[in-house]
Amino acid sequence: MASKETPAQGQPINLSSLPIPQLTSIKNQLTQELQHLTNSFAQLRAAQTKFKDCIKSIRDGMEKEGKKEGTPILVPLTPSLYVPGQLAATETVLVDIGTGFYVEKTPPAARKFYTSKVEELSKNLKDLETIVQGKQGNLTVVEYILRQKMISEPTNSSQDGKGGGGDG
Repeated sequence: MASKETPAQGQPINLSSLPIPQLTSIKNQLTQELQHLTNSFAQLRAAQTKFKDCIKSIRDGMEKEGKKEGTPILVPLTPSLYVPGQLAATETVLVDIGTGFYVEKTPPAARKFYTSKVEELSKNLKDLETIVQGKQGNLTVVEYILRQKMISEPTNSSQDGKGGGGDG
């Protein structure tokens, strides 16, 4: 468990044989990677929530019986800001397919589109979670070895202070 594969050579490295500065560098790199992956995880989770909200909006706003043109609705401008509006059509909805492009779809087709996006993001989140756990494990090992090395190697300042008894 005290080895780490480097991507360049593909050879395992015994971490306990590395000097403290190099272990510190590896620790910092793993910390940065972990932070980036954690941020990506949060962004994917937010996108998944947005798609789930879209499914709920279609189900509640379009597919309930009795919804017809002219029905008053609240239109979301942001997650917390809604403006009053009227339902213009009930047979199609505009679906944001990314990068500012919208496509007209029937409510069931739109719900199917968003459901597939939610499922795809679920798979990506699961894969990313596995990667994050692996990186966290690597970071724990590096931190443990670094602590052990710092404890076992005497520092220069402690050796200098324990030396001679005075000048004479």
